[in-house]
Amino acid sequence: QVQLVESGGGLVQAGGSLRLSCAASGRAFSRTTMAWFRQATGKEREFVTAIRWSGGSTYYADSVKGRFTISRDNGENTVYLQMNRLKPEDTAVYYCAANLLGGISISPNEYAYWGQGTQVTVSS
Repeated sequence: QVQLVESGGGLVQAGGSLRLSCAASGRAFSRTTMAWFRQATGKEREFVTAIRWSGGSTYYADSVKGRFTISRDNGENTVYLQMNRLKPEDTAVYYCAANLLGGISISPNEYAYWGQGTQVTVSS
């Protein structure tokens, strides 16, 4: 089993920054892809970004490219999402997810493990 615990959400003004953390435990992650998704009220869950645990290759949704950065700390089994120049439309619950079979995918169906989510609210 894999456990994912997010932290770091909160309320921030537009243009501000937040850093989310996702602590992973339960198994080795050398072949895992970790991703961040978000879900705004009344909308479907959408892909934000993902990173391959081994090698560190990344992929971003166009809506966050240039503003958000995903990274990982292998020693701490933690994935981070640095969010800069936040906009009101970034307001959502942000979820960390793990795909143990590898491969970056933008489909939430490919990720078997999920954290509980952390709320990010950006005021205008």
